[in-house]
Amino acid sequence: MSNDLMNRFNRLANSDDFFNNFGRSFFNSWNNEMKSLKSDIKETDKEYIVKIDMPGVDKKNIALNFKDDVLTVDAKRDSFSDESDPKGNIITSERDYGTYSRSYRLPQVDGKAISAKYEDGVLTVTLPKTKEEIDKNHNIQID
Repeated sequence: MSNDLMNRFNRLANSDDFFNNFGRSFFNSWNNEMKSLKSDIKETDKEYIVKIDMPGVDKKNIALNFKDDVLTVDAKRDSFSDESDPKGNIITSERDYGTYSRSYRLPQVDGKAISAKYEDGVLTVTLPKTKEEIDKNHNIQID
């Protein structure tokens, strides 16, 4: 039953005549939204704390850079293999792989004191604030 429903959904979403591709563009944009790096940013008097969900990403595939008051996070998630039945059927597959990037403008940061930690699929970047003007271009190591 669920396989039949998913097949109907997939035919509808991939149909060329569904409102002149409206259905395809709607579902593709929904899928692209799922690929963004979801994050929380907390600000205190002394620092910014950025937490980014990155499940399935290996730490070695994450790069951080801070330049001109902008923290940039680049990540790559390698491909995966799904189990299917002997006929090759998979009911649905929603997991993504590829490259991801996101930037955050965070003013008055001491770039030399930025720290980062990656644990349980969550990247936490701590950016201490400063009041003085300093060099604004730094690569950041992840612990």
